[in-house]
Amino acid sequence: MNRSFASPQRVLALLAVMVLAGGALARDQAVRPVAPAAAPENAAEPGWLYKGSDITPDPAWRFGTLPNGLRYAFRRNGVPPGQVAVRVRIDAGSLYERGHERGFAHLLEHLTFRSSVYVADGEAKRIWQRLGTTFGSDTNAQTGFTSTSYKLDLPGATEQALDESLHILAGMMAQPLITPATLDAERPVVLAEQREQPGAQSRYSDAVRSAFFAGQPIADRSPIGTIKTLEAATAADVRGFHERWYRPERAVVVIVGDLDPALFERLIKKNFSDWQGKGQNPPDPDFGTPKPAPRPVVITEPSIPAIVGFAVMRPWVYRDDTVLFNQKRMVDMLALRLINRRLETRARSGGSFINATVSLDDLARSANGTFVQVLPIGDDWASALTDVRAVIADAQAKPASQAEIDRELAEFDTALKTQVETAAAEPGAKQADDLVEAIDIAETVTTAQTAYEIFTSARAKGMFSAAALLASTKCVFVGAATHAVVNARTADPQAAAKLAAVLKADVSRVAAQRRAVRDVDFSALPKLGAPATIVSRKAIADLGMETVEFSNGARMMVFSNTSEAGRVYVRVRFGGGYNALPVARASAAWAAPLALISSGIGDLGQEELDRLTSGRRIDLDFAIDEDAFVIGSTTSAADLPDQLTLIAAKLAAPGWDPNPLARARALATTAYDGYTASPGSVLGRDLEGLLHGDDPRWSTPSRAQIAATTPAQFRALWEPLLKSGPVEVQVFGDVAADDAITAVARSIGALAPRAASNAAAPPVTFPKHTAQPVIRTHDGPTNQAVAVIAWPTGGGVAGISDSRRLDVLAQVFNDRLFDRLRSEAGASYSPSVSSNWPVGLPSGGRLLAVGQVPPDKVDFFFKLAREIAADLVARPLEADELRRAVAPYLQLVARTSTGNTFWFSQLEWASYQPARIDAIRTLAPDISGLTPAVLQQVAAKYLRPEADWTMAVVPKSLAPAPRASATKPAASRARRKTGRR
Repeated sequence: MNRSFASPQRVLALLAVMVLAGGALARDQAVRPVAPAAAPENAAEPGWLYKGSDITPDPAWRFGTLPNGLRYAFRRNGVPPGQVAVRVRIDAGSLYERGHERGFAHLLEHLTFRSSVYVADGEAKRIWQRLGTTFGSDTNAQTGFTSTSYKLDLPGATEQALDESLHILAGMMAQPLITPATLDAERPVVLAEQREQPGAQSRYSDAVRSAFFAGQPIADRSPIGTIKTLEAATAADVRGFHERWYRPERAVVVIVGDLDPALFERLIKKNFSDWQGKGQNPPDPDFGTPKPAPRPVVITEPSIPAIVGFAVMRPWVYRDDTVLFNQKRMVDMLALRLINRRLETRARSGGSFINATVSLDDLARSANGTFVQVLPIGDDWASALTDVRAVIADAQAKPASQAEIDRELAEFDTALKTQVETAAAEPGAKQADDLVEAIDIAETVTTAQTAYEIFTSARAKGMFSAAALLASTKCVFVGAATHAVVNARTADPQAAAKLAAVLKADVSRVAAQRRAVRDVDFSALPKLGAPATIVSRKAIADLGMETVEFSNGARMMVFSNTSEAGRVYVRVRFGGGYNALPVARASAAWAAPLALISSGIGDLGQEELDRLTSGRRIDLDFAIDEDAFVIGSTTSAADLPDQLTLIAAKLAAPGWDPNPLARARALATTAYDGYTASPGSVLGRDLEGLLHGDDPRWSTPSRAQIAATTPAQFRALWEPLLKSGPVEVQVFGDVAADDAITAVARSIGALAPRAASNAAAPPVTFPKHTAQPVIRTHDGPTNQAVAVIAWPTGGGVAGISDSRRLDVLAQVFNDRLFDRLRSEAGASYSPSVSSNWPVGLPSGGRLLAVGQVPPDKVDFFFKLAREIAADLVARPLEADELRRAVAPYLQLVARTSTGNTFWFSQLEWASYQPARIDAIRTLAPDISGLTPAVLQQVAAKYLRPEADWTMAVVPKSLAPAPRASATKPAASRARRKTGRR
């Protein structure tokens, strides 16, 4: 058997120019001497994280504590190669604020990133860009209820770059620059962030938290704060909050990455040892305990669905993170999985609710709760909640069958075993985040193998017996208080009393009989034809890949590699995607993500298919791409043959169960009122359609069109599309090439031949330039608006070099817009500029700038964006600005190219279009060869003032009088891009 893996050297050689460029980025950084560090805590002893725990520590982690009280943890991880992830956690969040300080923890997070003792205003962002980081994804921070965490993912890290970064972070923690000037500059940004939150959704979220945590501080301590307290904040007040809570005893530094772990400890000691707190470390505030509420809470938000839910709340009590504690929690989780499975079965079969879930969680060290949430069909929340309570009551009345238990145990086993099999591919950033989260919830971390052994030990001890699960099902619905909330959508004075009555009603006679699902195996799938033979098999030597053509016309790209141990990515591309959908009329394509996969295979429904794949790493995802329909999954080498067989059966003999379509109609109808709730939701509904010249392929169907979609219409559209060609199979990952090829020959290769369409791809139209922006209106807060400006670019693989240059140009544009609109004007929290170049379409690309702004700043946004565009055309970039855009791009490619998703996204249809293989070879020279003059030429080519198109979404009360040429609403493609069964 031939098992040839592409060596890391061979793959990375393709990007050698980038790697060299990235490695040179930090050479001009100042190098400061590294002092010797104290030894870490004895590796044979558990570190501070494991105090009171009998869980086997992960031996890769090392722990230590500095004399000033700062704790740290570090380990080596080479995923992705060259990256180092740094986290600094402060044990203080919004629950640590006093009444007049609401929002201060989050405000301080902003000020800390803005400037500090070692870096001038805004300079930290620029320094880290020069080191290859992408702002927002590699450098960020988050304020929660109990902590504030600062994040840095440093690509291509060197000792000097890490030293400089920790130096900056230490200064940010100990001595942020909090002056009246910096506060006045950053306050508008924080207020803009608050303003841009979706109105109805935010009000609903606040109301739910207030109801579930009534009488506790968390009820009214949203991290965003209040306008009143933020506007009243003084520099002295914020400094007081900093001095009280930002102390080394309350800090944890976590480093995970691809350098010597001993270096991590030396640099932590060097940069953080001098930090000293002021005064005594104050005790934590009292987070309170759950208290009974006199009556349910009713919300009236017409633009969001009639969601109803309740929570059974218990006091949060610290418990040592022991093996037995985790095993008991697993029993509770399995008991809830049984309930959720039954709820999903009921929803699939046409119940009174679209979706319902039961969950168990510890929230902000304030409560342990069991949470039930129900999304009803229409506004009949009472019937939906009654049906959900009936399912829960039935689960509490009699034990689950052994077949049900075995099914959930198999799923649990597979999930944990998969973590063991793929542990070597776990990114360092995730390990750093997991440790920070563990500290937040007073738990530990361990290896995937140990977690699996904790589960198997519980299973061996009989802890998952029917009696134990029944007892758990009863126990998790007992607590100190039960709180309930409903969004009634329209004012109803009786809603609270009605909800209270529904919660007390006897539901013992409501529960439907538990549905027995027949046992099936893969022999029950529709039969496929004879396996294909191999017509040709060719190596792509420099990429370590192969292309294969089969006798039925299907083609394959296989990339056998161990870059992600235990993972195999499968994508079956067929037909024409958006190019194949109707152009002259609306269609039933909108329903495909939820209904197409769930409609079954042959005479097997979704319940039987779930049983078929239970305990296996087998699934079906569906997507509509520009030039293909895609069914795929992430599986294992062992499950690959059956995974491919399932996909082939779906293509050969799809089922047409009408229930998934009915559920899709209910969900789409329920969501419709929300389309006008905020500027962002209007944008999500209309923008893509408008940018495609109102093409129905990208258009949101009307409410009437959704309601009128029938099973016959759905089948009439999708049945021929599922039979369309050509077909390309991508198998990338930890599997032998010969095994993958054999599996494809016996599955996709056994399908009947499929001819590709000879029809030319329909044109994609960009809207014409208009003197005034297209106006849409929203029903949300009157201080919210969004402005959009776009320039047409191109599409197709032939212009791929321009696509990459536009990516860099968009990053430069984004930085300038960010600096002027956010940092200087404070008019928008999250302005963004992006480039989209559809490789699978002949045209339709654009460079797009979006800013959420107050209504009176819409014109200012357009003026500013056009000024930036004009300047990019008129003048070449300074060398440093180009470097700060190119370095993150280079490092992003260098990191992502070590995984499989990068390669199969770059090489879609490459077995039919060799130009896509050639295109990947030009990636490095395209970017490394960028100069200010080249980027200026690209700007001149595309950022033409006579071609730009603008749009604004404003409050309905501020909308101008309608114009005769108003454009009909269109839609976001993104909502129907993917689906999952």
